[in-house]
Order: sequence, then C-alpha cells, then structure tokens
Amino acid sequence: MKVCITEKPSVARDIANILAGPSAPKRDGFIDCGEYKVTWTFGHLCCLKEPHDYTERWKRWSIGSLPMIPDRFGIKLIDSESYKHQFAVIEKLISDADEVINCGDAGQEGELIQRWVMQKAGTRCPVYRLWISSLTDESIREGFKNLRPQSDFENLYLAGLSRAIGDWILGMNATRLYSLRYSEPGKVLSIGRVQTPTLALIVKRHHEIEQFRPEDFWELRTTYCETPFNATSGRYKTLAEAEEALAAVAPHPLLIDNVEKKKGREAPPRLFDLTSLQVECNKRWGWSADTSLKLIQSLYEKKVTTYPRVDTTYLSDDIYPKIPDILKRMTPYAPLTESILAGRIPKSKKVFDNSKVTDHHAIIPTGQNPGSLVGDERKLYHLIALRFIAAFYPDCTFASTTVTAHAADTPFKATGKIIEDPGWRKVFASDTSAAKKEGTQDEDDEGRVLPAFSPGEQGPHTPALVKKTTQPPKPYTEGSLLRAMEGAGRTVDDEELREAMKENGIGRPSTRAAIIETLFKRGYIRRERKSIVPCQAGIDLIATINEELLKSAKLTGLWENKLRRIERGDYSPAEFVDELKSLISQIVVNVMSDNSSRRIIAETSAIPASKTSKDAATAEKPKKKRATPIKSLDQVKCPVCGNGHMLKGKAAYGCSRYADGCTCLLPFSDYPADLKPGELARRIKKRFPSPSNPA
Repeated sequence: MKVCITEKPSVARDIANILAGPSAPKRDGFIDCGEYKVTWTFGHLCCLKEPHDYTERWKRWSIGSLPMIPDRFGIKLIDSESYKHQFAVIEKLISDADEVINCGDAGQEGELIQRWVMQKAGTRCPVYRLWISSLTDESIREGFKNLRPQSDFENLYLAGLSRAIGDWILGMNATRLYSLRYSEPGKVLSIGRVQTPTLALIVKRHHEIEQFRPEDFWELRTTYCETPFNATSGRYKTLAEAEEALAAVAPHPLLIDNVEKKKGREAPPRLFDLTSLQVECNKRWGWSADTSLKLIQSLYEKKVTTYPRVDTTYLSDDIYPKIPDILKRMTPYAPLTESILAGRIPKSKKVFDNSKVTDHHAIIPTGQNPGSLVGDERKLYHLIALRFIAAFYPDCTFASTTVTAHAADTPFKATGKIIEDPGWRKVFASDTSAAKKEGTQDEDDEGRVLPAFSPGEQGPHTPALVKKTTQPPKPYTEGSLLRAMEGAGRTVDDEELREAMKENGIGRPSTRAAIIETLFKRGYIRRERKSIVPCQAGIDLIATINEELLKSAKLTGLWENKLRRIERGDYSPAEFVDELKSLISQIVVNVMSDNSSRRIIAETSAIPASKTSKDAATAEKPKKKRATPIKSLDQVKCPVCGNGHMLKGKAAYGCSRYADGCTCLLPFSDYPADLKPGELARRIKKRFPSPSNPA
C-alpha cells in the first residue's frame, strides 16, 4: 500500500482523480484509490512544543528562568479535535504502508509541515517526494513518474527546521523578557526574529517623516524655440541667489553647445516572483500582500497558474520547449500571441537561466482555460498573462535626444525621447491601467519631438524661476514595505540589484504577508488609506528595545542568508541555532543589567495576555525597586567557559564573556543575590566540578 499525504483535501482530490479517476470512494479522512490511499493534513497539524511542555518551571513567566533553551526541541500535535482525528487517520495509514509519498506544497514550509506529521506518526517505510510546480493533470502525472527520494530534500527540511527553532528561541525568550521587564503586569510585548525588524522599519520611516522640516528652493528654467530647458547648475536655496542667477542669464542669448542623439532599447519587464506580484497588485489596486497571496494561491489550486511562493523571476531551460504549447492554449489572448507563435520563440537569458532557479521557476500561466475566473481572480490572471506574453516580444526601441546649451556661464539641458518600435509595449497598449503601471505611457520627455537644433546656433530665450519645496519621505505602502523587507531595509527598483539582494532579505516571499498581518492584528501598525503607519504601541515597543540585534533589518537579513545557505548545504544548521542561543543569552544579560526604571509601555500599548499566552497571567509582578547595577565578581570564575568571571545582574549571575558566546546564567532563585563571593564560588564548584565538563 502506498500512502500519499497532501496539505489540503482539495489537492488530495486532484491527485486521487489522476490515480483512480473521479469515482474513487472517499473514506473517513482519506480517498481510497486501490493501491494508493490519498490523505491530507490541514496545513500545520504539528508545531514545536511550548515552554511548559518541557518543564513545569517554564510555565510561570519569570526572568529567572530565562533564557529557555531546551536540550532537544520536540514537536506536538496542535490541540484541536479535528486535527487529532485527522492525524489518527494518517498514523493508521502510515503504520500499514509499504511506501509514503509526500505530496505537500513544494517549498520549505510544505516540507516542514509534512515531515513533522510523518515523524510524529513514526514513519518507518521508504518515503518519496512529489515535486511539481503546478497542479495541472499533466504536471501531476509527470511528477508521479519522477518521484524523488526524501533524502534529496533533507537540506530544505533542515532549513525549515532551523528557521522554526530560531523563531522559537528569539520569540519565546525575547517576548517574555521584554514583557516582564518593561510592560504593565499581565500584558505581553510580542517580539519576533522577522516581525520586530519589520516594525522597526515602519517606525523609523515614521520618525523621518515626523522630524522632516520642509525647505523652499528655486530652479532656473528657460524656453527657447518653444522648447523648455532646465538649468543644470542645481537648486538655489534662497530667492536672492535664484534672482541673481536669473538676472545673470536674462540679457544674454542661449547658445546651443551640443546635440546628441542615441538609439536605445528597453527589454520587457521581468516575469513575476511572489514579491513583485504583491508589489504590483498593491500599486494597481491597493491590495494587501495577504490578499494577493490568497488570490494567487487560489489561481494555483485552480490550475491556471504555477506555484506562487517563489523568489525568482526566471524560468529554467526545461520550460522552454513547453512555451509554444502554453501560448497556443491561451486562446483568449490569441491576438497577442499570434505574432510570437508565427516564428521561433526567443530564448533570452533575461527569461531563461538555470542558475537563477532553484526549487521553482517564476509565476506563469499553465495554459489551462481561465474562463471560470471572475472578479479579482480574473484581474490577477490577466496581469500575469500579459507579463508572460510580453516576455517573448521584442525589445522596445527608441531614439533619445539631449541638447546642451548655456547662457552667460549657466548650463542648460533639454531632452526628448521618441518611441520608434513599441515592441513589447504593444501587449499593454489596450490596457490603460496596465500601461500606466508598466511605464508605457508618456513621461515628461517621452514622446517629445525636439526641433532640429544645431551646435553654435543662438537666440533670445525666456528665463524664469520655479519655486519648489522639499518633500518628506513617503510612508510605506504594503508594496514598498515588501520591497524594503526584500532588500533588508533598502527599497530597490532595479531588477538586477533586486536579484543580488534577495539572499539577504527579511523573511521569505511566502512569509512576509503573514508578518505584516501579524503586526496589524497585534495593534502595532495600522492602515491610513494605502499607507502603513505605526500605532503608539509599535513606536513604544521599538523605543524600548535597546538591542539593535533584535530590530536590525540588516542583521536579520544576514540570518536569512544563512538559512538559504543551509538549503544549499553549505552552512551548518547547528551553527545557526547555536548562534541564536548565544544571542538570546547575551540579550537576557544586557536587559537584566539595565539600570533604568523605564516602564513606558502603557496598558493600551501591550497585548492582553489572554490573546497571546495563558501563562502570561502567572507572570511575576514587576518590582518597583530599581535594578541592581551590574557588579563584577573578579574572583569567581565562570563554570561553563572557564575564561570569564561572574557578573551580578538584576535577577541572575552571568558570565563576563557573554558577548563571545558564553551562555552561563545562574538565576537568583538557585543562587541568592546576597551570597558573598566565596560562598558563590563554593556553590558553583559543588555543582560544576570542572569548567570544561559542567555537571
């Protein structure tokens, strides 16, 4: 018997239809396909254990118990009757199976979801992986002909597991630490490895806007032969300076210095990855990242587009032979595809590049009929279809003209640009909305025909001053925030730079929408029309966190880079987790040694405990007494590393070499704060016989 495990019942039905036809009987929790039994999860059936699952001591929120780092992380079933029932079905099927086929979503999260379920069920038989990029019948059949051993995806699983453990270490510990240290009793300050740096980006932009002071400036322009010229000497900060420049050029003729004409080419826009698709939808229709993700996931499940949770804008070479067939089957777009299909499909390196594709290629149509789509799903499909078709059109060619001139000692310039062959722009010509967003409509100098100027000619002109005001940075929209997350705090529109920076982005394409939604739900940010602005709770939280490591977009991006390297097999998962263990230990010691009596997070700025953790209600009440200043105990050596000496903090003793990675922490609950150095050393020696081999 072969057991297939999918993530959703709908996908299970698609696979069962291929294996046994639509008449295959549905049993309790699975579909009976004879030799095959097709069952499903509901996304996550399992999760990492919570602190109290490891020890009763961690049930009560106490600074003395931090950092909480289990010797070995474990998983458990999510506490839901329907989940438990479905897991029992899976467990029984696996116990009788000769072979298991993992049919989860072909990505890191999908791999983790299914692996945890199979581990919990005690899988002992061989496991194979169905790895497909679309849910079309052809793709499923091809996938079953080319099942791969589970071992091929071990690094993908380890990357997902490392991510989950890293999020647990920082999230669980930092949330308790800051809630106990700085929040009102019974309130929770939510902190996360990706969530907090994202919030920090929004708060930083808020402060930049708030602190911005507008300044007036003036620009010098002139008109010659009915053509506007701009002075290239820069802005004038005062009206007096500007009027002086105006007076200097007014009596003199404008002299043409040079006329430069160039031919240019503009390649079609890149195919969509998930982030660029979400950004585009936000620009066009104001959709949230979460809305766009749900819609594209639905198109994938309806078999009209390929796997959506991707971070590449390229196709692999093996897709090239399939392109003509996909275009032919896109019958509603026949007027646009006819010219491409009339000749050989171009194979551009900007579209096909194996080195830029790992698990999945860019989002494209599958060729399945989209006739049943309505509303927003139809709009989204149309957007993807046009982008796909345009990728195989020729470049847009244009002629640009730059005219340089001067009057007195002031240089001027005029530019014009004429489209000679629209190329790929024809695809968007009939779509006014798309034309604007794809940059196919005229800009200031685009389409402007300049007179036939000649070097050396001169004549009267009409100079004038234009007053302008400096503008503050714009608030983030969901689109620009996604770009900033992708670039670890830097918003980049250039496609080449985008590709280079993706390795260091905050979060992954598949998780960024959920992170933004989490910040909304927890009351840290809010929407103002299309803009995202921080709530007071979010501003207060970022102000409270002195640890740059917790809110640095750049450093979080470096962690993401290491997770990608784990996927590729060139970085150790244990090293990544150990790094975060050392980090949280350092943060605990730093916060405990904070002498301030700050408690700036008001009740309205924190999440009620009932919404995040029942255990928070049992948290220790804050002491009104100021924290004990950090005190060095030079004569008491660290029992863990043997190199540092002990420091006395607010709620524990810690090693002086915490910044170098030592995780030694001795809470006052076990080693009272009033111990004399000699007694402390004696107790340490009794419990830790040797620094190199702690008991």
